[in-house]
Amino acid sequence: MSVNIQTILDQASFSREDLALLLKTGEEERKLLFAKAAEVKEDYVGKKVYYRGLVEYSNLCGKNCLYCGIRAGNKKARRYEVTEEEVLEAARYAWENKFGSVVIQAGERSGKDYVRRIERLLRQIKQMSNGELGITLSLGEQSEETYRRWFEAGAHRYLLRIEVSNPDLYHKYHPRNKAHNYQARLDSLFLLRKLGYQVGTGVMIGLPFQSVEDLADDLMFFKEYDIDMVGMGPYIEHEDTPMYQYRDQLLPKMERFYLSLKMVATLRILMKDINIAATTAMQAIDPMGREKSIKVGANIIMPNLTPSRYREDYLLYEDKPCTDEDAEECKRCLEARIHMAGAEIGYGEWGDSKHFARRKKQ
Repeated sequence: MSVNIQTILDQASFSREDLALLLKTGEEERKLLFAKAAEVKEDYVGKKVYYRGLVEYSNLCGKNCLYCGIRAGNKKARRYEVTEEEVLEAARYAWENKFGSVVIQAGERSGKDYVRRIERLLRQIKQMSNGELGITLSLGEQSEETYRRWFEAGAHRYLLRIEVSNPDLYHKYHPRNKAHNYQARLDSLFLLRKLGYQVGTGVMIGLPFQSVEDLADDLMFFKEYDIDMVGMGPYIEHEDTPMYQYRDQLLPKMERFYLSLKMVATLRILMKDINIAATTAMQAIDPMGREKSIKVGANIIMPNLTPSRYREDYLLYEDKPCTDEDAEECKRCLEARIHMAGAEIGYGEWGDSKHFARRKKQ
């Protein structure tokens, strides 16, 4: 097996079958995969890991995705929205501590007042930081006008996770209605690209009904759509969701974790200069999950700056780590983790996708 894997790793391009084989590697073979990914990462994006100070702005959501703990149909969720002052305080903390960038993430909704609030926050963050803080948004599907307004107000990166690139599988994890439309998701990714955003997406790994070949297709999807940044991690079930009924069909959590690590490593080899996040879901399974993710290819990490009183209510999945840490504790913890992973922190840098910069020049 190892000879075949090494042969694949030495190739300049990869087929769907090649990617599936890399994802199926056993314990010994995956060491070759991880070593190659670490080498590619150092050669193409270097040792730096970039911070994105995360503000989980609201768990109000108009969607009803079948896997998500903050879905509109979950009547047990305590709903909240962070105040404008609290968002600005978190952004100031990020700026003063040289995080370089912030992410504003929330459940999916629109509406004129909401769009205006986000636009105002973007302008205030830019003004407060003298234009020095980079801003990523992860606020779901919006109109072209809304995306444009937010871009002009200061956002320059946008993460919109596809969650699964196979349209047949998409309908297993989402209600079949106009609010949950696979093509609308793709159209939004195109709009973001058209307007000049650095475009990010991502998938869940280890879902029920999902095969390794489906994950290989996800990787091909990232490549085909020329994505600039990716955030992906293991699917972790939440008991207050319809998907919880399939928990007996899931891979054991550690298998989902290692499959996720292999996805990160394989993506780094496939798309050498994109940004890849070490997601919190990795740490939800393995206490050293984010460090391991950094070692095999990830170069983005998101310290949570959400005020502590809201943390317990932004539970997309169970066993989410770091819900009881304040911003300073989270910062110290992640600094230690990054250094343990043999990396360094790109303080005060936006850490934009090198892939995006290269594409813009073409």
